[in-house]
Amino acid sequence: MQKSIKYIVLLLICSAFTTMSYYPIDGYLHTGIKRLKYLELVKSGELKSTTVIPPGAQKSYMDIELNLISKKEDSTAAFLSVDEQFQKDINALFKGLDKSYSIAVLDISDIDSVRYAKRNETAGYQPGSVGKLAVMVALFTQLKKIYPDSFEKRLELLRSKSVKSGYWGLTDTHTIPIFNLETNKLLKRQVIASDVFTLFEWADHMLSVSNNGAASIVWREALLMAAFGESYPTLSQEEADTYFTTTPKKELTDLANDVVNLPLRELGITTDEWRLGSFFTSGANRYVGDKGGSIGSPLGLMKFLIQLEQGKVVDQESSLEMKRLMYMTDRRIRYAQSPALKPAAVYFKSGSLYKCDRSTGEACGKYMGNVTNYMNSVAIVEHPDNCKYIVVLMTNVLRKNSATDHLTLASSIDKIIKR
Repeated sequence: MQKSIKYIVLLLICSAFTTMSYYPIDGYLHTGIKRLKYLELVKSGELKSTTVIPPGAQKSYMDIELNLISKKEDSTAAFLSVDEQFQKDINALFKGLDKSYSIAVLDISDIDSVRYAKRNETAGYQPGSVGKLAVMVALFTQLKKIYPDSFEKRLELLRSKSVKSGYWGLTDTHTIPIFNLETNKLLKRQVIASDVFTLFEWADHMLSVSNNGAASIVWREALLMAAFGESYPTLSQEEADTYFTTTPKKELTDLANDVVNLPLRELGITTDEWRLGSFFTSGANRYVGDKGGSIGSPLGLMKFLIQLEQGKVVDQESSLEMKRLMYMTDRRIRYAQSPALKPAAVYFKSGSLYKCDRSTGEACGKYMGNVTNYMNSVAIVEHPDNCKYIVVLMTNVLRKNSATDHLTLASSIDKIIKR
C-alpha cells in the first residue's frame, strides 16, 4: 500500500484548448458540423464573440488544395534526401540542446527542388493526441471499404449517421462546442453518455478541441465499420451494443488495433515509426484492451504528411478531406501560436502527455512532468507568398512547459525557410 501511494502519476493526453477549431469556416453545408455555422455567423458579424480568427484561418472550403499531387508517383524516400545547407541552418537552432528535441522539416515551396532537414528523426515518443490522426485515417479507410466507388456516399454517411456516446466518450476533461441553430447559442461542456452527434461532428470534436472521448467514439465506429462492412450504415444502437457485449475482448482488441495500424503500414510507416495501442478514454476499456503501446516519431509522421499532400492516404479525395479537418480556424497554440504564422494557413495537430513523481518533493505540474513530459507538434504551413513547408517537432523536456520552445522554434524555422 505504501508503495502504491508513493508515486502520484498524472497522465494527460491532450493537444488543444477548448477554443481551438478546425475545418474551413464555410464548411457547414458540406459537413453539417454546427460549430462551423457558429463561426460563419461570427465572421459575418451576425453574432458577437470574443473569438479572433487569424488572417491565415479564413480560407474557404474550395481554397484548400493538396500541394504534391503533381508528384504523386514519387516515392516518399524521394522527398527525404537531406539538403546540406538547410540541414546546417536547422542544426544551428538546436546547438547546445540534448536529444530531448527531435524534428523533421520539409520545405515544399518549390516542389521541383524540395529541401529536407532532420534531427533524431527516428526517436520514438508517446504521440499523445497526435495519435488521433491515425484514428482519422482509420475512419476514411473504412468508409472507402463500404463505398469504394462513391466518395459522395462516404460524405453522406459522415453527415447523416448519428451515434451515441455511451461509456466510450466519458472521462475526458476537454469540453466540446455545442451550437443550437434555433437559438444561436453556443454551449461548451464535457461529453456525457447520452450525447448523440453525427460521425462528421464526432470527428470534428476529436480534432478541433482534441476531445479524447470523441476520439474513442470515432475509433469505435471505424471498428464497427470493419466488423459489419456494408451493413454498417443501417446498424442500430442496439445491434452495436450487443456486438460489444457478446464479442470476446481479445477479438475486439485485435480488430481495433488492426483498424488503426494497418493503414499506416500500407503507407510504408513501420510499427516503430508510428503506432497506436490504446483508446483515449478509460470507458472504452470496458470492451477493448490495450495492445502494443503507442509511439510516434518525426520520420513516421513526416511520411504520413508527405503522402497526405500527394493524395495517397486512402485516396485523393479522402486525403483532401482529411487535410480540411486539420485546418485551424480559431485559436492557435504551441507551435502554431507563433506570430510569424498569423498570415499563414496552418494544418495542425498537437499532443502532449506528462507524468509526475512528487515523492522527492520536486516541483512538477501540468505540461511540466519530471518523469516524462512529451509535447508534439505536427504542422503544414502555407503562406500567401507560396512559402510552404511541413514540420514534425517532438520533445520530451522534463520539468518545463515546452509550448514556448515550440513557438520560438516555429518562428525561427519560418525565418530560415523564407530566407
